[in-house]
Amino acid sequence: MEIGSHSQSGKESHLSPSKSQSMKKPGGWRAIKYILGNESFEKLASMSLIANITVYLRTKYNLSGILLVNVVTLWAGTSNVSSIVGAIVSDAYLGRFLTLLCGTICSLLGMAAMTLTASISELRPPPCQEPALCMQPHKWQLALLFASLGLIAIGAGGIRPCNIAFGADQFDTNTKKGRAQLESFFNWWYLSFTIALIFALTGVVYIQTNVSWVIGYAVPTACLALSITIFLFGRHTYIYKPAHGSVFADMAKVVIASYRKRKTRLDNGCSYYNPNNEIDTEEACKSKVKWLNKAAIIVHDQNELDSNGVPINSWRLCSMKQVENLKCLVGILPVWIAGIGCFLVMDQQSTFGVLQAIQMNRSIGKHFQIPPGWMGISSMIALSIWILLYEKLYIPMAKKYLKRDSRMEMEHRIAIGIVMSILCMIVAGTTETRRRTLALRNGSFESPLHVYILLPQFALSGLTEAFAAVALMEFFTRQLPESMRSVAGSVFFLSLSVASYLSSLIVNVMHSLTAGRGKTAWLGGHDLNHNRLENYYFLIAGLGGVNLLYFLFFARKYVSFSKDVKEGEEDEEVELENVK
Repeated sequence: MEIGSHSQSGKESHLSPSKSQSMKKPGGWRAIKYILGNESFEKLASMSLIANITVYLRTKYNLSGILLVNVVTLWAGTSNVSSIVGAIVSDAYLGRFLTLLCGTICSLLGMAAMTLTASISELRPPPCQEPALCMQPHKWQLALLFASLGLIAIGAGGIRPCNIAFGADQFDTNTKKGRAQLESFFNWWYLSFTIALIFALTGVVYIQTNVSWVIGYAVPTACLALSITIFLFGRHTYIYKPAHGSVFADMAKVVIASYRKRKTRLDNGCSYYNPNNEIDTEEACKSKVKWLNKAAIIVHDQNELDSNGVPINSWRLCSMKQVENLKCLVGILPVWIAGIGCFLVMDQQSTFGVLQAIQMNRSIGKHFQIPPGWMGISSMIALSIWILLYEKLYIPMAKKYLKRDSRMEMEHRIAIGIVMSILCMIVAGTTETRRRTLALRNGSFESPLHVYILLPQFALSGLTEAFAAVALMEFFTRQLPESMRSVAGSVFFLSLSVASYLSSLIVNVMHSLTAGRGKTAWLGGHDLNHNRLENYYFLIAGLGGVNLLYFLFFARKYVSFSKDVKEGEEDEEVELENVK
């Protein structure tokens, strides 16, 4: 039996904040060009910091070893976990447009503060006299640095859960054409800012490392200002979906309500609070986590509904739609866990990979030194090449000759990404063994091995992202309902956050376990030549092998990867418009 007369509004709003409306229909690729423009410059700014933050902290703040790795990984983790707060603010209060705008402004303030730390020498410790003789920064200097990074992390919390969700809002996913456009949007979203980063970061990172950190940080600050300008220019073209309340609050209510009714029996005679019959209760009762249905059971002798059929206490009685939203989130957890293993590998290249590059031969000719931060560009190049080949060569040819939907299944792409992550760590460990051996043989801080030898491990990291990260974002967005798209972005970045925290935990545990009895720790210290970084890489590769088995034999079977195409739809030819 289904009871409830209270209507919950779920209709989309196409109202712009501005009174003046464009004559053209809002949304679609017309709006996406502004969103991608905003995203490209915002990513340029943020990646200009992320790509070289290890070098900046090492050379300007004299941080090294475990402290340096902890600062970078914990900041990266906090930037990602703040997306949960951003999603709550977006869904419950501001909506995605305003949350994106406020987040970008916060990042602008943080980046401006970082520029100040680079321009005023009194805000940093004095330079090292020798590699082993470095004065550590004062607490107030670290406090200012952490405040600047904190503002950027807060800004990331507003940007990351909403940028893809706001872009996805511009397509009508109730049609086959809209779903196909959405699928291509994920790839073009990744490709657009990646290509911009490849060309721009070469210049920005070079300026930071070899010319001036002040100019090198002023450029991304200006890019953030430009990003805000482009985003506001497109405000008349967007589809705006209003805030409907926090989905996270609804999920908390379901958990509390189901716990309160834990002794209530589930049977065919139960009455469920199901306004407008939004949910098929028979199907809901067949799910693997049907015990959550207790949150929607109406206990008549407790007078849970008022005279209008509305719950008196929303923390004791929830709607079936609220219950099903939580079930959707629980349903993606097995794949979400597998994603953490992939991101754990990607996390290593921004810290240890850059530290390897610092202690290698980076010369090209007599007068040019390759900036260590440039190594990350090879990851972006590998990602871009794959997406271009996939979208422009593989899909058209397969569609022409196979006469069917030719896109690779999400589960296959994720599995390939996990394999790439394992290969990345094996290659990285083998390379580090060679680098360290030659450095010790020469008795030098820098190994004579050229930095080009690091290209394969960075390229494999990029392919891990191209296969796994894109597929995971697509999976989260497609598996969750439209009202939870901000949640999908938050879940994606939460997995990045957990990977960063897990990386920091493994580093600290390994340091503690290997540093006893007068022995040199495998990790930590200013000189990698006295560490055993290769052992750490091989350990991560082993964890990747466990992750692959977990995904193939549990997560893949537990979750449905179907594209959820409605029956009866016309098999229309979808032609994507060019983004002008």
